[in-house]
Amino acid sequence: MLTFDRLWADRRDRVAVEIETLIVAGWAGRDAAAIEHHIEELAAIGVPRPSSVPLFYRIGTGQLSQTTRLQVLGPDTSGEVEPVVVSLADGLWVTLGSDHTDRKAESAGVALSKQLCSKVVGTQLWRYDEVAPHWDSLILRAWATIDGARVLYQEGAVAALRSPADLMQRYSNQPGLPPSLAPGSLMFGGTLGALGGIRSGTRFEMELEDLVLGRRMGHAYDIEALPVVA
Repeated sequence: MLTFDRLWADRRDRVAVEIETLIVAGWAGRDAAAIEHHIEELAAIGVPRPSSVPLFYRIGTGQLSQTTRLQVLGPDTSGEVEPVVVSLADGLWVTLGSDHTDRKAESAGVALSKQLCSKVVGTQLWRYDEVAPHWDSLILRAWATIDGARVLYQEGAVAALRSPADLMQRYSNQPGLPPSLAPGSLMFGGTLGALGGIRSGTRFEMELEDLVLGRRMGHAYDIEALPVVA
């Protein structure tokens, strides 16, 4: 079960949510050049090119976490901030998350690598209907602590990514019908390129800012690399 504070523009409540379907949308950029940049960024560390874009990876729901301390195997993992859409019985909500991934395993298989690390999500939700009209102006940011220094790791508008409506339509594969995501589903919506390239760190901080409604949400977690024992 995940617990969220749901924040409307004028009120708030708290809900416990059981997620039954976890989807990570990969290669979800709108701009072909930006997608190619991310593909090349990953190719530089040995990750094979995708068969098509976007791709939708189904991940075990047991990998979802709201932890502030993430344990991973070995030193070759890193986070990446993403907008996240959560479908509840009363509609769609938005939070943020980190598609933390084992980069060494990614060179063998992206789908495999995504199963090896927990996917960390925040603890707040915004009503999707409240942000949909100005979705493209939302800003994603992430900071990573690398070699003891806190550095800006990612930053940009979600306009660089496919909209939730686009991704839901493609995932549900129902041309001509309204985009859908069944209640109990959670979808990661793609990421931005890492400033300075993909690197491992000991802490990952992420933020989603709504410039129109003047609010922001964030989440952070420390990363503990466990020893790899043969």
